[in-house]
Amino acid sequence: MADRCCAGKSGPAALNDARWRRVLWIALIVNTAMFGVEIAAGVAADSRALQADALDFLGDAANYAISLGVAGMALAWRARAALVKAATMLIFGLWVFGSALWGFVTGTTPHAEMMGIVGALALAANVAVALMLYRYRAGDANMRSVWICSRNDAIGNLAVIGAALGVFGTGKSWPDLAVAAIMAALAIWGSIEVFRQAQNDLAAAAT
Repeated sequence: MADRCCAGKSGPAALNDARWRRVLWIALIVNTAMFGVEIAAGVAADSRALQADALDFLGDAANYAISLGVAGMALAWRARAALVKAATMLIFGLWVFGSALWGFVTGTTPHAEMMGIVGALALAANVAVALMLYRYRAGDANMRSVWICSRNDAIGNLAVIGAALGVFGTGKSWPDLAVAAIMAALAIWGSIEVFRQAQNDLAAAAT
């Protein structure tokens, strides 16, 4: 019943809703700011997980910008935008996975304390955005992709904090690299979910 209610609020009329646009603008600003914070911290701490999370913030900011651009357009155009998002999520996932593999060969032990502090800040930012987007989780592929990105980000932030604890406890880099690999898997799985939903929306738009 709750899902049905949320779906009703997330339908085509909601795409022109001022609240939906406002939430997307807030999410765009938060993700752009957190990208700057995390990429600087990730390089300083030599953390692959933080760098991966920073690139995820950048990708999400781009996705929110796309969502703002197609809001109010026909279902087919929103579905095509979701396909673009699915492709970017897949590329991000593959890049992060490759970076994690490279880190196993050449990486050094990251700075655990900085990982933990920045990971906690990123978690707070993503949980706030995810809570704002929760009511739109049952919408079309475009809305669903925005929700999936935020959901995956919050999970990824928890993993980064766990990696920081692992690095602190072991003095080794493998917890950081393992979390980067998990984040890659989340991005790849999320891209598959969005792709399937977009395909369904395209089929519905053609009927």
